[in-house]
Amino acid sequence: MRIMHVDASAKREHSNSRALSRYFLERLRERHVAFELDYLDVTVDTPPHVTEEFAIATYTPAEERTDSMKATLASSDALCARLLAADALVFAMPMYNWSMPSAFKAFIDSVTRTGLTYKFAADGSTVGQLGRQKVLFITSRGADLRAGSPYQSMDALTPALKAAFAFLGVKTPGFVDAQPLQFANPEARAQALERARAELDELAGQWAQWAKTTEAVGAARGATCGATRGAADEPLSATCEE
Repeated sequence: MRIMHVDASAKREHSNSRALSRYFLERLRERHVAFELDYLDVTVDTPPHVTEEFAIATYTPAEERTDSMKATLASSDALCARLLAADALVFAMPMYNWSMPSAFKAFIDSVTRTGLTYKFAADGSTVGQLGRQKVLFITSRGADLRAGSPYQSMDALTPALKAAFAFLGVKTPGFVDAQPLQFANPEARAQALERARAELDELAGQWAQWAKTTEAVGAARGATCGATRGAADEPLSATCEE
């Protein structure tokens, strides 16, 4: 299994979202989930913000792009390839002023690409290409935005993430939100982190079972395809085509 792990906190060793994402991956390893990790820190390797050149290039048909357009899109192409190659996606970030860090917004802009991460169907509707990936968002929030809180209506982060990735085909992403932190007393902060870790423990168990099932299905499919290839003059089935 290949996991793409993206961190988006401006903080380093003091970041709660970074610590929680590491905690989740450690729980997966404890459950003997074998995975290859593709790590990206968007605060270090921040995708370029959208420019006029990018906007023109991305909507120009691939066969009509100039060398300059291809160069403009090169880093975006590479990010899209990494995203599509992953089996699971773990995104960790703090809430900044009710929404996502600008570096993560730049990431979304860079990977929302027509013809790559979403395509157009014959009827003109869009079809997101991330439907097979398992997705988890781990967020840290200074205030308490849970149901019943005075700040509940000010959560612009959750709907923005859901909308952006639903467009790319992600139907049921997971969310673990550690809150309240920055603006809470030490006891409430400790309780918030403990709740988040407990949720991550439970999710790690679910992901471990999912990984086991996925591996078994892949092994069965491989055996079927191998038998198909071994049959003389037998065409490959649709599910075995390479």
